[in-house]
Amino acid sequence: MRTDQLDMLPMLSRGKHRNPRRGACFMELASFLAGERWSDRPRCTHPLLAHLARLVNDCTSDAARPALATMIPSVIGLVSDDPRWNHEIAHLAARRALPVVAEETQRALAVGLLSLDRLLAPGDGRDPDTLRGTTAAALETVPLATRWARDFVARGVVGPVRFHPGPVILDFAIPGIAAACVPDSDERLRDLLDSAIRLCESLRGRSDAAPLLPEQWVDVCRPATVG
Repeated sequence: MRTDQLDMLPMLSRGKHRNPRRGACFMELASFLAGERWSDRPRCTHPLLAHLARLVNDCTSDAARPALATMIPSVIGLVSDDPRWNHEIAHLAARRALPVVAEETQRALAVGLLSLDRLLAPGDGRDPDTLRGTTAAALETVPLATRWARDFVARGVVGPVRFHPGPVILDFAIPGIAAACVPDSDERLRDLLDSAIRLCESLRGRSDAAPLLPEQWVDVCRPATVG
């Protein structure tokens, strides 16, 4: 991206904001561009994808956060009531986080990944007792956590599922990546959000996301110009 384009990006910041002059997070700007009421939970984006975007926005460093703005137009219109979207978004986040997060977080994510794999089995057309290839590959990177998770599940510690585990999995995965002892946590977070957007576009069959137009940012850039 050119320097003059970066100058037109809004200054994203953590948390919720009452209006653009007090700052904006990723999803608040999505609500603005979609013509909705100012909110970090707009109707134009799938709830779990929006939750992922909020977490990535808040866990990314101040220096790297403005570059996330280029993806905001892509989340507008990505909505569905298909439960598979929840499974796939959470599955992606758990797989990306597993190799780099702390051991305790690895255990929680391994349990979540095993649960998600069973939820995905009917749509995959496979036996729930067999693992999807990507699940198996992710678990192989953390053998100790996987052994613990399998034992945890086998002991029947996990009770009846009343709510989808997606939000909790993201709550472990995203801060876990941000706190990981890796030199590229910002890049990993940005790539995860980008991959989740592409995943949802694929699930919906959409490949014509609107490009970023600098003039779209004029109203929200005036209070806080980057550069």
